[in-house]
Amino acid sequence: MDKKNTVIGILLLVAAFGVFFYGQRFAPPAPPAPEVVPVQAPLPTATNQAAPTESSMTSSPADAEFAALAGENANEVLTILENDFVRVSFTNFGGAIGDVAFKHYTDAVDSSLPFVFNHPRVEPILAITNVPGIGPKTAFKLVSATNSEVVYRAVLEGRLEVTRRYSLGTGAEGSDPYLIRHDTAMRDLSGKGSPSMNAGLSLGTSSLVSPNDYGQFLNVMSWDGEDETLTKPGELKGGGFLAAIGLKDGASKSSLTKGGEAVWAAVKNQFFVSVYTGDTPGFSTTTRRVELPPFPGSTRANEGITGVLNYTVPAVAGDQVAALGGDLYVGPKEYDRLRDFENKQSEVMQFAPYFFSKIFLSGVVGPILNLTMVTIERWIGNWGVAIILMTLLLKLVTLPFTLAASRSAKKMAKLQPLMKEVREKFKDQPQKLNEATLKIFKENKVNPMGGCIPILITMPLFVAFFAMLQGTAELRFQGFLWVTDLSAPDTVARIFGLPINIMPLLMGATMIYQMKLTPTPTTDNAQAQMMKFMPIVFTLICYNFAAALALYSTVNGLFTIAQQIIVNKTTKDDGAVVNPTEPVKSSAWNPKKKIARKKK
Repeated sequence: MDKKNTVIGILLLVAAFGVFFYGQRFAPPAPPAPEVVPVQAPLPTATNQAAPTESSMTSSPADAEFAALAGENANEVLTILENDFVRVSFTNFGGAIGDVAFKHYTDAVDSSLPFVFNHPRVEPILAITNVPGIGPKTAFKLVSATNSEVVYRAVLEGRLEVTRRYSLGTGAEGSDPYLIRHDTAMRDLSGKGSPSMNAGLSLGTSSLVSPNDYGQFLNVMSWDGEDETLTKPGELKGGGFLAAIGLKDGASKSSLTKGGEAVWAAVKNQFFVSVYTGDTPGFSTTTRRVELPPFPGSTRANEGITGVLNYTVPAVAGDQVAALGGDLYVGPKEYDRLRDFENKQSEVMQFAPYFFSKIFLSGVVGPILNLTMVTIERWIGNWGVAIILMTLLLKLVTLPFTLAASRSAKKMAKLQPLMKEVREKFKDQPQKLNEATLKIFKENKVNPMGGCIPILITMPLFVAFFAMLQGTAELRFQGFLWVTDLSAPDTVARIFGLPINIMPLLMGATMIYQMKLTPTPTTDNAQAQMMKFMPIVFTLICYNFAAALALYSTVNGLFTIAQQIIVNKTTKDDGAVVNPTEPVKSSAWNPKKKIARKKK
């Protein structure tokens, strides 16, 4: 590929990847452990009706900028359900899910402890909100518990009975081990009936997973059956450039509610998600920001987000029961698992997280690349090798286009002396310059877009692969060579506090060598100087990227270098350049002959 088109491609990538800048973040300390009731045998059914009581959990005013984290409560009792994949802690407060531990995903690269979703938390997952007397701070009575099911019950003022039932599968017979079935029944006890009301179900609290997580996947998402709706923490923040120029309200928001039918709604981060699919659609989602303590050793604040899916509970008359049920998936963002769900819950993967990735159809190409890479890893057993083989596969698929671009580059480079002479000759006659330029391209059978078109054709594959690697949970804490975590920078040491990341440096070196090999289609000094700095700029932008991304870019550069060396050695000279702008005895224009005439 010629340097002019290489510059175009790099500028596109620099503009695209510039949004990936991120800083170091912070993490919360672990709260005291509440009393835990392990489930080993069925518990007896409760015979008494416990009236709802308020706990001492912290709460925040409705207009507070951040949602307050739940505090320690000595009266909290946990009931545990678990299988080979998850350990679900149910709490009597709200009769809901306190947190979910993922047994196959650790909380740190050198830890054996599981990653825990909804810890710390604002509210338990699936806690009822917006209903006076029944909420996250209501103490429910544990009615029964088995190895696969728990049932809670509470009575509001002797007139409304609320029963909450949860069941966890084993993952056998096609069921997903991360899936929890939820059913809430509201029964009128007064005989007077209960009016229709709005009730929210908490989706839980999600936060950044590490200091290297820069938050592009931290959001609340809902799906109406056709399109997604996203709410990001930045939408609730005040200030910013847009506010300064009057294009955005500069005031921060305590919460943000977005209306519209919601077949399912989710709160998620880079690798994990809580997604609730109701038996009937909700009508809106409400999002709040969460301020979290810092990650140890970092200098910037951590942040989280919490969401609520809002439903309309129908009126209850006599002994009728109003039902509110659905399926909750709390687990890793594994596309191969989520694609089996019926209502496109796999959209939580966000294969096209940015505008540029949507332009390049990453949402279409990303799933295919993800499945291919996962399949390769299952055969090979190493994620680093899988990334290398995927990069090679992409190079082979795009080889015809890149070869065409390389041949076009050599032709364009050969035309540069003639093009320079024509520009000097017609520098004050733009129309004639344009006509002469077109004639030169036509007579020499050169397409001026011959280098750009292949870039545009191959770009969707590379952008989709790059974007797909951002949120692939399987890469978390996977090692390769000296890299201990492919989802984080490969920092091997620090000098004066600055991280030494090897992969981005190798990537920059391959870019410099690659540009030296490519033909030069221009004699423009300004462009030449810009090209010299491109590898440096690109290396700085990518310096703190995940090692998986730097590995992909480095290997892609090495394959491109090998390809360019082969092209340079095997491409034949098409002969002298045809100059249609001057009548000459020979039908061809040869720059060497012209130099000889000048010497005479």
